[in-house]
Amino acid sequence: MFHKENPDYNRNQVGFYSLDELVPKDHLLRQMDRAVDFSFIYQLVENSYCADNGRPSLDPVMLVKIPMIQCLFGIRSMRQPIKEIEVNVAYRWFLGLTLEDKVPHFTTYGKNYSRRFQDKQVIEAIFAHILGLCLNAGLIDPTEIFVDGTHIKAAANNHKYKTVVDQKAKFMSEQLETEINLDRRKHEKKSLKPAKESEAKEKKISRTDPESGWFHKDEHKEVFAYSAQVACDKHGWVLAYSVEAGNVHDSQAFPDLFPKIEAFSPRYIIADSGYKTPAIA
Repeated sequence: MFHKENPDYNRNQVGFYSLDELVPKDHLLRQMDRAVDFSFIYQLVENSYCADNGRPSLDPVMLVKIPMIQCLFGIRSMRQPIKEIEVNVAYRWFLGLTLEDKVPHFTTYGKNYSRRFQDKQVIEAIFAHILGLCLNAGLIDPTEIFVDGTHIKAAANNHKYKTVVDQKAKFMSEQLETEINLDRRKHEKKSLKPAKESEAKEKKISRTDPESGWFHKDEHKEVFAYSAQVACDKHGWVLAYSVEAGNVHDSQAFPDLFPKIEAFSPRYIIADSGYKTPAIA
């Protein structure tokens, strides 16, 4: 016999639970919390805070953990995770919020985040610390490093831009020309004639996000974007990264990434033909 329960009766029940009891033992955020002590972030940002002046600020560890939740669970906008923290007990547990604690408004969060972490070196320091934990745990094999670039659409209006003339030298062209001529002189050959200067080209600069670049590839829609250069080991661990404007070619973006890869002393670097230039070779 089917017994129909009154949903209001269940909803209005009062129980005594700790927040810890409500979070599944195998939840991803529990695993992260066991593996990483996030208190190291306080030391990284202590120069950004005043100990005895100003209004109370948001916890810097929370400022870092909220975008982690956004990334780990595939949430697109920052507004959405703020809304979900209201009702998700695992998120509250991870952030150190009780069920009664008020979740910061997304605009308050955004102002605090940009004010404290606008200097990207803080984010890179957090990345390096956690990568160090992975290295110490023997999870990473840096003998073979795989490099590739991926484009990330910028939050910029494609119709708001200005056009400027850009004449940018190719990566390392002058250094390469010097090295070739030194080698030719060593072998008693004449120096090469100077390369012809490339014609100036027009490029679009976003008025919304000037650091992004106008990107168009194959059948892709033309958009303002960023180019993320990422280096991984064979197990898929990200070892290093750099971020450039979307109109910067992989071969031109590589110089910023290379010193970070070199620090791992890899045996091989594996990349696609976009990186096959004399300068990189």
